Amino acid sequence: MEAHAGGRDLIFLDESGFAPTMRTGYIWSRVGQRAVVPKAAIQNRRVNVLGAKIVGSEPDLVWQRTSGKIDAGMLLEFVCLRPAGLGGGAAVLDLAADGLGIDVIPVWERRRPCTIVLDNASAHAATAFKGRRQQLAKIGVELFYLPPYSPELNDIELVWRQAKYQDYPHRTQTSTDAIGKAVDQAMNHQRDRIRQSATNRIRAA
Repeated sequence: MEAHAGGRDLIFLDESGFAPTMRTGYIWSRVGQRAVVPKAAIQNRRVNVLGAKIVGSEPDLVWQRTSGKIDAGMLLEFVCLRPAGLGGGAAVLDLAADGLGIDVIPVWERRRPCTIVLDNASAHAATAFKGRRQQLAKIGVELFYLPPYSPELNDIELVWRQAKYQDYPHRTQTSTDAIGKAVDQAMNHQRDRIRQSATNRIRAA
């Protein structure tokens, strides 16, 4: 309610992987016959994406992709730079949050406070990220952890599903660079839909 009223942004954060060959969700086979699905090698042909869906007075979608692993350090840097909007990123978090003393107004605060909704993945729960929770709160970024095994409560899951199966249908890429470009195109489509939906709601109101 506070997010829709414009007093706070609600941000759904998660990671997902994209590859030319995606996992098979289900398959049909003849009665009594075992279905066999060939496994395609995805080594050096996978892009991981860290994304944040912003709900509030200015709905948006931001993301960062990498061909490597998303760890707690990368997550903290992403949160500081993108959802938080802290120029300088994680490197200046100490100064921004604690520069004037631990019990006084921080040097820098987000223009509008936000709550980041995320699950308990290893990078999310690592000390390098979760251990900065108090500092993030001082600059206007609250972390809210979902209960275990509840991905349906994270709105960005729908973004991943639509990006993979609607906007990223041609899986013929042979390099991580080509996959990355296709991923950016799919995510741009998702961002355009989110922004247009918000515009339509404003016009209808």
